[in-house]
Amino acid sequence: MRTANRFAERRAYQWQLASVDGGQVESSSGVSVKVDLRLDQVEVCDRIILIATNKTQFFNDDRALNKLAKLDRAGALLGSASSGSFVLAKAGLLEGYRCTIHWENLPVFRELYPALSITRSLYEIDRNRATCSGGTAALDMMLKLVDMDCGTEVARRISQMYQHDRLRTPEDQQRMESKYDLVRLSPKLAEAIDLMQNNIEDPLSPQEVAGHVGVSLRQLERLFKKYRGATPQRYYLRIRLENARQLLLYTSQSGLDVAIASGFSSHSHFIKSYRDVYGRTPREERVSDVDHV
Repeated sequence: MRTANRFAERRAYQWQLASVDGGQVESSSGVSVKVDLRLDQVEVCDRIILIATNKTQFFNDDRALNKLAKLDRAGALLGSASSGSFVLAKAGLLEGYRCTIHWENLPVFRELYPALSITRSLYEIDRNRATCSGGTAALDMMLKLVDMDCGTEVARRISQMYQHDRLRTPEDQQRMESKYDLVRLSPKLAEAIDLMQNNIEDPLSPQEVAGHVGVSLRQLERLFKKYRGATPQRYYLRIRLENARQLLLYTSQSGLDVAIASGFSSHSHFIKSYRDVYGRTPREERVSDVDHV
């Protein structure tokens, strides 16, 4: 926004920092940020962008949620970076809008808010909602907003100033883990992995996966062995267990509910599989996380 003011040769933007209680905020890296006012003191604004940290899915301050709803009714655009989407969803402000969140938070976000239209895009701007997946995607989202406000040329010049290669669009997808590096080498394998990640609660058989991506079962097995060093079944199991781990760490769902949401019909099978991979039971996982916090 500062650079937009420079290139637009006018004060296109002015901003303030607010926190829930008006106190300074310490980031997860230990950097303290001084704010200008409390959230409930915000009266007139065009946009509110929420910046949140880990475990924001547990945020439940009614005053803050009600204030966001009030700002929405007053016509403000509501946005978020990364896990800030949890706060907007908790306030009921993402219903009927496309939204996104960092790929690491997708399992929990989809489980908590199954009715939302959640994408894997770098960012989504849908009418008066703007969400992004965090990291450099926050720059992409802001560049798009500048484009809308000040024109493409100003946005392009800012992108060049920040050594950003191009103006990315919502159609650009998040690079989830390293599997997208396989698109160039093996599009079929990347497609199979994407299919697995989108079918966790009701897992597909290896034959069904092969059929969907248009290869034989033997071809699918060769691809997984060559590029992932595992069978399709084993790799699929790891995806489901990682989904379960996210739910265990970042939701209060019971172990049985986590097992069902991760595609396990037997709770005992889930416990055994989890222990075999992570060296501890689901219950021990939660206890160790609480002790760490």
